[in-house]
Amino acid sequence: MALAKADFTTRLLVDAGIGPGMRVLDVGCGSGDVSWLLAGLVGEDGAVVGIDRAAGALEVARQRESRKGAALPEFVAAELCALPAPLGLFDAIVGRRVLMYQADPVKALRALARCLLPGGLMIFQEHDGSLAPASQASFPLHHKAQQWLRRMLAHEGADLNIGFNLHRLFSEAALMVEDLRAECLVQTPDDAYPLGEIIRACLPRIIAHGVATARQVGIDTLQARLDAERLRSQDIYIGDIAFGICARKR
Repeated sequence: MALAKADFTTRLLVDAGIGPGMRVLDVGCGSGDVSWLLAGLVGEDGAVVGIDRAAGALEVARQRESRKGAALPEFVAAELCALPAPLGLFDAIVGRRVLMYQADPVKALRALARCLLPGGLMIFQEHDGSLAPASQASFPLHHKAQQWLRRMLAHEGADLNIGFNLHRLFSEAALMVEDLRAECLVQTPDDAYPLGEIIRACLPRIIAHGVATARQVGIDTLQARLDAERLRSQDIYIGDIAFGICARKR
């Protein structure tokens, strides 16, 4: 039986060289998905620190169950551009969907680089809407749902085209780019994408920004309607493009 392919984030981190014994900082860690992934990669001899300014998300991250053989992450309330000095230096700094929200990404990268050891790694995953959503067939509900997300992100100040700018931003921050990759998130008639659940998680923000009302979204039936639209078509749908970049401190 074929082994399941690792997800984009895992492949990005492993290919960049994240491994046993490393000390890694996860910025904008939220509820800790990437932090706990890193904990397994660095093992018991490594260390992971996750920072975020959202106290509620950090509390959720702390409550997650640790795994045998993995580091136990530490979660700290902090601002990305004003890291507490006691955090010390790291072998690598990681972030996912973080730079796209920075008013000055180069300034943010330079601030973070001060917490890297010489030769340390800076690894970020960002999502870009320049070429997506894309399809040859009609997916009206999928497109509508994607537009809700895009308009929400725009209201929150996110750069929806950051993927195409990553090489320039890291270079301007005096970091040596070692790898830049992109991958389409492809949905087929046989493989669903949980767009409805993503909308559910974002629904309070969608409503708060006036992007759509709860009645317009119809969250309780949204995923089922998306699945029905997918199953009616024999075409593929690309809803998002993930960019990953790995650079090294000079």
